[in-house]
Amino acid sequence: MVLTEIDNRLISEIQGGLPLVSHPYAEIASRIGISEQEVIERIAAMQEQGVIKRMGIVVRHHELGYTANAMVVWNVPEERLEEVGNKIGSKSCVTLCYQRPRRLPDWPYNLFCMIHGQKRDKVLNFIETMVKDEGLEDIPHKVLFSGKRFKQRGARYQ
Repeated sequence: MVLTEIDNRLISEIQGGLPLVSHPYAEIASRIGISEQEVIERIAAMQEQGVIKRMGIVVRHHELGYTANAMVVWNVPEERLEEVGNKIGSKSCVTLCYQRPRRLPDWPYNLFCMIHGQKRDKVLNFIETMVKDEGLEDIPHKVLFSGKRFKQRGARYQ
């Protein structure tokens, strides 16, 4: 897909987040001089062609009262990775669950999940219950609570 000047302007408009109005695509359309329908169609085309990989929301958990945020890292045997990842990722309290390569010998963990909570003890309790309920007692893991919060934002391309 060859991007036009309008496509580039559209990407510039959406990469900082959609306007917080009732019709965000209409607002963007008025800013770049095209119709709301054309904004929707161009975004869909860019997603279909892989120019835009995904659109999502950046939630600022701290502002919502979720200050006990933990990354749980797991050392899962390769043959159980999909099974364990699906079990953990299906939990309502888990906001991210993904695989990463181990960095041996210092870092044996290959599955990561993020859990946001309002109280540290509740997050720990949730993890303990999840381990028991899902039969994960044999999977080594560590709970890493956030110590400092850095700026959260989506990707910027231009």
